[in-house]
Amino acid sequence: MGETPKAARREERARLPRFFNLEMGMFTLTVIAGLVLVWSILMPYRNVAVMIAAGIVFTFSLVIVIRLLMDPDSVRARQSDAMLRLASQTLASMKGGMNRQAAQEICRLLLPSTAAIAVAVTDKEQILGYAGYEEDVNPSGTDIRTHATHATIADGKMRVLFTSEDIGLPSDTTIRAAIIVPLVVGSRVEGTLKFYYRRANHISETQKSIAQGFGQLLSTQMAAAALEEQTKLATSMELKALQSQINPHFLFNTINTIASLIRTDPNKARVLLREFAVFYRRTLEDSADLILFSREIEQTMRYFAFEVARFGEDRVGMEVEIEPEVEDMLVPPFLIQPLVENAVRHAMPSEGKLTVSIAGKVEGEDVVVSVTDDGVGMSEHARQNILHPESSTGMGIAVKNVHDRMRGYFGSDTHMEVESELGRGTTVKLVLKGCAANR
Repeated sequence: MGETPKAARREERARLPRFFNLEMGMFTLTVIAGLVLVWSILMPYRNVAVMIAAGIVFTFSLVIVIRLLMDPDSVRARQSDAMLRLASQTLASMKGGMNRQAAQEICRLLLPSTAAIAVAVTDKEQILGYAGYEEDVNPSGTDIRTHATHATIADGKMRVLFTSEDIGLPSDTTIRAAIIVPLVVGSRVEGTLKFYYRRANHISETQKSIAQGFGQLLSTQMAAAALEEQTKLATSMELKALQSQINPHFLFNTINTIASLIRTDPNKARVLLREFAVFYRRTLEDSADLILFSREIEQTMRYFAFEVARFGEDRVGMEVEIEPEVEDMLVPPFLIQPLVENAVRHAMPSEGKLTVSIAGKVEGEDVVVSVTDDGVGMSEHARQNILHPESSTGMGIAVKNVHDRMRGYFGSDTHMEVESELGRGTTVKLVLKGCAANR
């Protein structure tokens, strides 16, 4: 019967230690024989027999060591072991994602393992890490300068360049060749891994394989880190969204409103009670998946109906104007409702009516969704505080969570704009880059 794969692997693991022990033993024997040979030559009275024996042993052991070193399996085993160790160290550096510290550590790890004179990691705009030649003039945070790097970010293709002009560097530079590998997360290019060389002939097939392999490794790790972050964010957002909806104040206010209407307007009370049940059922159903934008608007309007019942039509009102193309988009749930809820909670004037307007339209290749109120507005300091990443209380937590959530689904080019003026109201605009073109 043939040997099983598991048994073969056990035999391979057992063979490697024996192989390396043999290699070390023969190397030691070669050194000892060489020393004896030199000693016998240098002695005033040469012992011919010892010289001949030492010479034979030295030659024999040297031949065996050379054959062992030249053995393809041996070479591949050592190379594989070195690459696996390097890959393990690289992954350990990226536990917190591809930030500047991780990028710098990765560059310093990779540099000694290649023929390159410099290694760099970038995001889409700046250098994150750089090690090697001219490291002092390429610190983290420096803008990308070479057109080849910008081209790789634009088209997502690996580039092997053999002149400084092709790279986009001055002709008198020491760097004469480069390999630029895109770092791809999903379908998006998020940065590059670059190897710079002193001469074009230093770029071998091995160098290309190393560059491509580590580019894929870093891309995979970045994707894994992004997925982990999105999982945490999704879980956090689901909890915050549900807590935002199923909180005692909203629950008791709505129940009290319905209870008061039972005597004064029973039909309206029945409608609100049905809508209340639908609202919570949809809240639970929509907590995990993408939904149609039209459904998000329906849920938002359902929420707003409770606020109208509570405060009265003379105090709050809503206007909705969504283009059909936008209604059919898939979006994460709780994208609009938290912004409308913020307006009701924080923008309502002490007198008069608060009107909240929701608009969604296509602008070129982008989709722009805005939530506008004509309420009390806010100061410039308060506006900046909402947009700050560390904002985590009050109005800021809802805005930040919506911002993080939409970027997680639509990409880092998507952004939020907040405009506000005291006494005039606030507009929160979601700019979904390229979403119209991708439909």
